[in-house]
Amino acid sequence: MSSEAVGRYMPTVVTLDDLTAMMAADEHHRYEISPEGVLSIMPPPGYTHAIIATRLMVWLAQGGVPAERIAQAVGLRIPGRHGGVGGRIPDLVVWSKAQEDGVWLPVSDVLLVVEIVSPGSEGIDTVTKRGEYATAGIPQYWVVDQDPAQTVTLYHLDGDQYVVRATMPLAWVLNAVPAEYDLG
Repeated sequence: MSSEAVGRYMPTVVTLDDLTAMMAADEHHRYEISPEGVLSIMPPPGYTHAIIATRLMVWLAQGGVPAERIAQAVGLRIPGRHGGVGGRIPDLVVWSKAQEDGVWLPVSDVLLVVEIVSPGSEGIDTVTKRGEYATAGIPQYWVVDQDPAQTVTLYHLDGDQYVVRATMPLAWVLNAVPAEYDLG
């Protein structure tokens, strides 16, 4: 189907319920929307991307973070500065406590979101989502590049914006314990 045909059937304003229906109808893409209503459509992650997310999940679980507080690719309800609500699907989320089941979960108990940068998602992952997650008050945001070192940039919230806490290879992160990053 052409983009023109898809556009003809799109609602004027896309809601989180619309995104949920779109994802149910199309298993080959991930749909997200900014609090301002900008729709993003991404292909599913590749193998290297999935392995990085899995390594981080295993590290967190082995480091004492309960499994019910860690999830891959779960939807978060992202409040905007001007009253809008968006929906983002971070690659990994860590909460301070277990969550009720749902498609678009609140960010109130989120400790950390991780985005693994894929080709084509650099701007959204490193700029757009960083600003949205900071506005939502998420204490930590990590960005993992798919370079040879799988470089991780660890951001922490300072006021209403993120500042870099550290930048290091993923192997260095995995050699520490999650409690060293306030995740235990």
